[in-house]
Amino acid sequence: MANIKEKNGEDGTKLHVAMFPWLAFGHLVPHLELSKIMVQKGHIVSFISTPRNIDRLLPRLPEDLSTAINFVKLPFPGHNKLPEDAEATIDVPFHLVSYLKIAFDGLKNPLTEFLESSKPDWLLQDFAPYWLPPIETESTRLGIKNGFFTAFNGASFGILKPSGFKEYRTSPEDFLTKPKWVPFQTPIPFRLFESKPIFEGLMHESTEGNIPDLDRSTGVIDGCDIIIVRSCNEYEAEWLGLIQELYGKPVIPVGVLPPKPEERFKNTDTWLSIKKWLDSRKPNSVVYVSFGSEAKPSQTELNAIALGLELSGLPFFWVLRTGRGPLDTEPLELPEGFEERTAERGMVWRGWVEQLRTLNHESIGLLLTHAGWSTMIEAVRFAKPMVMLAFVPDQGLNARVAEEKEIGYMIPRDETTGSFTKEDVAKSLRLVMEGEEGKVYRENVKDMKRVFGDMDQQDRYVDSFLDYLVAHR
Repeated sequence: MANIKEKNGEDGTKLHVAMFPWLAFGHLVPHLELSKIMVQKGHIVSFISTPRNIDRLLPRLPEDLSTAINFVKLPFPGHNKLPEDAEATIDVPFHLVSYLKIAFDGLKNPLTEFLESSKPDWLLQDFAPYWLPPIETESTRLGIKNGFFTAFNGASFGILKPSGFKEYRTSPEDFLTKPKWVPFQTPIPFRLFESKPIFEGLMHESTEGNIPDLDRSTGVIDGCDIIIVRSCNEYEAEWLGLIQELYGKPVIPVGVLPPKPEERFKNTDTWLSIKKWLDSRKPNSVVYVSFGSEAKPSQTELNAIALGLELSGLPFFWVLRTGRGPLDTEPLELPEGFEERTAERGMVWRGWVEQLRTLNHESIGLLLTHAGWSTMIEAVRFAKPMVMLAFVPDQGLNARVAEEKEIGYMIPRDETTGSFTKEDVAKSLRLVMEGEEGKVYRENVKDMKRVFGDMDQQDRYVDSFLDYLVAHR
């Protein structure tokens, strides 16, 4: 089939693709990145979300792309347990996310109306709308095909029980060994401190009116036509092959969708201030600390991180997020005197930063991260080795796969409680930044950059994906 870039809408090969991500920025942004690429290749994209989320995404786009994508704002029903303007996980503490999912399910009717009126060729949905496949089955007369687009990597499917297998995991301890449906050796088995929230949250949802995430995912996967993974064969070919075998559906890697920082950034006062500080540091000397928009350490964990940074003696730039939304009543605080004691070599930044530009700065030597998949892609894109400290289960899985590939190092933690010390943090940072033992991480991430940072190679994944959509709409 001819490359999609050589086609145009006049010969009937232009697609209309609707995107419907879950209400978390770790999901919204990858869907937006794929949307950008599709419209740049001449296709029509309807990006469906809530009004506030779309308004927060628009500044991420150049003006030409913000008008090229058709943003569809569905009225968000909300919930009496949520703040009035809470429309994403970033707006609420963890214990209220289940109510956000219940409210999300209230988008069923307006989404159905949009699908019936717009008749897209394809709908790419996330893990949460388990109720979508029946709607699409009912609407087969509209000719809408659907795909499950996961913002996670292929290894994340290891936790999902495929059809045809009995769910044998009846306790947290059952997650400490490799799943029975995975035939090859893998580092994905969980630690006990990780498996408890998986067992209690993902499999046994206790909030009335909500259903477990694993049941949501199963409903979406069972009802979809294809599975689309934000990954590539060079990183995890065995996982991509296993997913297709287990689910009996086409599994299409769309590439890692590597970021292009030059697309949207301007020299704002904020960036110039940060750049001035980074410019004053030696190349590859600064620890960039960022745990994303979703992860929130406990106060004890934050203290260990801060005191570990201090103990390491390394320069650091820390993007600090102290709470999640207006109903988070337990904001985090740095240890008393920490900023004063480290003022000569560290900067704590409490606002938003241009992470791509920051990572790309020559002074950054490594990233201390929660191991979210998007952040990991960005780090590898700029050849920055990682020291990893996961806070939710999928992050621990990501971190172990990265450690197996020796592009990142996990801070040692107690297997049962997940606790770690300031000494663990300091030793890990020094090992990866300057230790002889850490040289392998510094070198291997450069090799992986040749994959994640090869824009032509990653673009070919998207072309193959779009070729499939055109051929099977």
